[in-house]
Amino acid sequence: MAYPTAALALTTQAELIDNSGTAIGTVQVEQAHKGVLINLKAKDLPPGYHGMHFHAVGDCSDLAAFKSAGGHVNPFDTPHGFRNPEGPHEGNLPNLVVAADGTVAVELYSDLVSLDAGAANLLDEDGTALIIHTNKDDHYSQPIGGSGGRIACAVIQ
Repeated sequence: MAYPTAALALTTQAELIDNSGTAIGTVQVEQAHKGVLINLKAKDLPPGYHGMHFHAVGDCSDLAAFKSAGGHVNPFDTPHGFRNPEGPHEGNLPNLVVAADGTVAVELYSDLVSLDAGAANLLDEDGTALIIHTNKDDHYSQPIGGSGGRIACAVIQ
């Protein structure tokens, strides 16, 4: 059985950088039927689990902490976390699991955001950043699930 393909799917690709500004990977985001498909490939990350979120501003210029990316995408002021009965908010993503050699290649889906419409449009006027954090996200604690510092950033625009 053949499946239809989207001939002109809305897609954006971004370089993922670390706190020294070194390119360590790529992030591709593609509009799907109800949400986005995210493909991330990276190297030179610390092994283990890392929180990962969409942040409200597409700006990775503050290399020391990537604070220029603002807080999580959260247009409706919803609590953080997939395990939170009042959450999740639109910036929430699953944890990233990095291999012992510092590499990761993952494809995941979010039905909480889009590239083409709505309050959680990643391609709004100031763009969005995908941020990888130091620690694992517990998907409950406020405001960031205990994810800690920001160690990698990609501007989605």
